[in-house]
Amino acid sequence: MPSSKPNPLSRWGGAALALSLVSGCSTSSSSAPPAIRGKEAVQQEEALAPSPPPPSSLESRQEVAVAPASKKVEPHEVLPMRLEPRAPRPQKDVEAAPAEMAEGEADDAAAPATAGVSASAGAPIAYQAPPAAARMEMKREAKPAPRKLTTQWYDRAPEPVSPGNTFAEQTPNAFTETAADRLSTFSVDVDTASYTVARRYLTQGSLPPGAAVRVEEFVNYFKYRYAPPEEGAFRVHLEGAPSPFSPGRHFVRVGIQGKVVSRSQRKPAHLVFLVDTSGSMSQPDKLPLAKEAMKIAVKNLNENDTVALVTYAGSTRDVLPPTPATDLERIYKAIDSLESGGGTAMGSGMEMAYKHAVKKASARVVSRVVVLTDGDANIGPNLSADTMLRGIEGYVKEGVTLSAIGFGMGNYRDDLMEKLADKGNGNCFYIDSHKEARKVFEQQLTGTLEVIAKDVKVQVEFDPKVVRRYRLVGYENRNIADQDFREDKVDAGEIGAGHSVTAIYEVELTQPQASLGTVRIRAKTPSGTEAAEQAFPFEPKMMRPSLDAASADFRFALAVAATADVLRGSPSAKEWSLAAVQKLAEGSTEGQSDRVEFTRLVTQARGLLGATARDAR
Repeated sequence: MPSSKPNPLSRWGGAALALSLVSGCSTSSSSAPPAIRGKEAVQQEEALAPSPPPPSSLESRQEVAVAPASKKVEPHEVLPMRLEPRAPRPQKDVEAAPAEMAEGEADDAAAPATAGVSASAGAPIAYQAPPAAARMEMKREAKPAPRKLTTQWYDRAPEPVSPGNTFAEQTPNAFTETAADRLSTFSVDVDTASYTVARRYLTQGSLPPGAAVRVEEFVNYFKYRYAPPEEGAFRVHLEGAPSPFSPGRHFVRVGIQGKVVSRSQRKPAHLVFLVDTSGSMSQPDKLPLAKEAMKIAVKNLNENDTVALVTYAGSTRDVLPPTPATDLERIYKAIDSLESGGGTAMGSGMEMAYKHAVKKASARVVSRVVVLTDGDANIGPNLSADTMLRGIEGYVKEGVTLSAIGFGMGNYRDDLMEKLADKGNGNCFYIDSHKEARKVFEQQLTGTLEVIAKDVKVQVEFDPKVVRRYRLVGYENRNIADQDFREDKVDAGEIGAGHSVTAIYEVELTQPQASLGTVRIRAKTPSGTEAAEQAFPFEPKMMRPSLDAASADFRFALAVAATADVLRGSPSAKEWSLAAVQKLAEGSTEGQSDRVEFTRLVTQARGLLGATARDAR
């Protein structure tokens, strides 16, 4: 996030900095990433390590002004962010320059991003580069970047300028000829961040960037009436019906429901909250909302659960050691003490949080790191996502899972948050309101802490005699090579107790009333190393003769998937009508508030896309 804040150093802070620079002969700490360590190494290291110094009295707070929201769709209350209404975007997104930018930085922001697609401060307006002469003039007038300060002793260093919201681009799946490849293999995904990010864009009056839209996370945001398994970890629900968009095509839904474990039956949990307290987190929809979310989570834990709290800014602080979840007063006091300011040393914070978590990880205890951040990691020895991911692999093998919880707009690193959740054997959520905080921390996080299966892979085998072509709608970043389905060393997603996963296929059939093929699921137990496999045939009776004959769950899931496919500009959905999608959704809400809200978002999207006959981009 571009920073217009003054240097937080007081005259005493400046003197202290000058003194720290005099000792040029002292040995500096290595910037190499920390080695992967197990429980015993961590315990021995901590026994020898000196206690961390108390927070510096030189710390100063930085306040960030937030513009009022430009537009809102009731009843979902979304906190304000910097966002300007814009005209509908062209189908192909280009990187946008930050809406609020320090003088002289516009030219740098216009440079193509290498890690993903960036959008400025929540308003993804297509960026047009200025003429060459203007760019040279901007360069001449640019102010030099502020000097980076050492943060080993001072945890309120100035925060570097951020490039804007960043999303990883994915190419939508195309149709596959079944005769050439009859197998479709992917990893499960229970993340929902993409839907809430897109909802925030829409409720604030802008279309989400195409790269921000992941179809599977739209679909899996909603609950469906999948019966849980009577035995085992899963139950599969298959259903199909004719397409409302393309004559001669059908849609097939693969629904997977995990077994339910009640709150009283689940294992004791140890949660380590890793909170970003950098300067960019000062806005009302970031750290203040994160603090409320943590209190909701703690309030819903069991009496045998424990909580620890670690923060990171320019440096890392161990705020609360493992504490019984019943000691609400002590935990709430620690949460209330958090203040924002400084840089973002996410890497060192991650290392400390995992040290806490790994000490309690076992087959009898659920140990999870919960990261609360805008994802903007600017300062620290583990700057790159790849380095951080390599650093946590050893802890993952010892049973520690991770939840990445995103907040705010303007410098949100969606690409980093998704990577952390994937490699940390966990899930990714985005919080855009108090209502969403309650949903995630009251129901989804604390209610599904216990993992019931890991490395869960799905493989659908289509019969070439029945299915001419197929495409998986979404899951582009979850694709797995067909030959790796039975390779147990290949990592895949996890499913928590009560979680459900839904995938939608678009198919062209030669025999609508014949068996389409077989769905196989392969997964390991939470502590297992070898996977077990189950097979579920797609029987002819599961293909409904008409869309009206399909279940409300099927019709609504299809409406959600279609909306996401249109919003991301998928070539396969260019002829689809959002008017037809809205009608399909409105006829299958069944009075559920989340579904009713979705229909309003479709109305908003249609208006932003333009009132054309096809509502096409």
